[in-house]
Amino acid sequence: MSINHAILGLLSYRPMSGYDLKKLMQDSPFMYWSGNNNQVYKALVELGSQGLVTSETKHQDGSPTKKIYTLTDSGLAELNRWTLIAPEAPETKNAFLVQLAWTWQLSDAELAALLEQYKQEVSGALLIRESKSGEKAFSPSRTPRERAIWDLIHENALDSLRQELRWIERVQAATASRLNEPSGQADASTVDDGIGMNYQVIDNDAARYILLKAEGKPLQTEQDALDLITVCAQHATNMVLIPGERLAGGFFWLRTGMAGAILQKLTMYDIKVAVVLDDMRPQGKFKEFLAESNRGKMFRSFSNLAEAENWLITV
Repeated sequence: MSINHAILGLLSYRPMSGYDLKKLMQDSPFMYWSGNNNQVYKALVELGSQGLVTSETKHQDGSPTKKIYTLTDSGLAELNRWTLIAPEAPETKNAFLVQLAWTWQLSDAELAALLEQYKQEVSGALLIRESKSGEKAFSPSRTPRERAIWDLIHENALDSLRQELRWIERVQAATASRLNEPSGQADASTVDDGIGMNYQVIDNDAARYILLKAEGKPLQTEQDALDLITVCAQHATNMVLIPGERLAGGFFWLRTGMAGAILQKLTMYDIKVAVVLDDMRPQGKFKEFLAESNRGKMFRSFSNLAEAENWLITV
């Protein structure tokens, strides 16, 4: 895709000056050109020579003279031809991935600082983009369909940044310094990880999973979920079996938001979770929540350990 077609698209909305085009590109989350003067005006000269746009000098009292560019019928036809070309799969160009690939020589502290810096950069970009979304985001909105498409394009840009933020949190969890320490676990040994998880690594013929011991700090925050994700990364598994005793009391009250926050974080990192509630009898809204969750593939509750393990290790 060339900048020329982006300019034709913008001019199909209304005539604009080179400055107007530059400003819209700079503010756009998906028109990835820098929008500098050289790019914009070089493209406008080329489009003019092809008869795809015309220009008119507009004099203004008390303001600099400016040139207004208008799309021609030929330009509109070219834009229509281009929009019918078979689309290509999105490209992944992330300079940080190349940088991250060669960080083997960094200390744990240096790597942690680098990851946090990148996380802050992504968070800042997300905040800026969110502030420009909604009513503030540019959209031609000539028809309801066009408005919906532009809204979803802006949402795509937001989703990309949100996904990048989730990914960097996953990298931070997987590269925590404790991951470099030998675990010394046996086929079913209790591991003291220094963060109070108190778990066993269970290896059987079918699969490996993490079994939280009944005694240990309760799961009640998103950080607890991240600690559990770290444990999974350390032992190369994405399966966890949790006894009901390890769930904080607030977990069983939906109004606390505890269950939703923890399970959302685990699901985000593709952690499959089985919970054994034994003689616990969920009531009210939480009972309905479990009934709905038990239809899914990533989280289910059971009344005994055997059933939970069987579902957990079954693909």
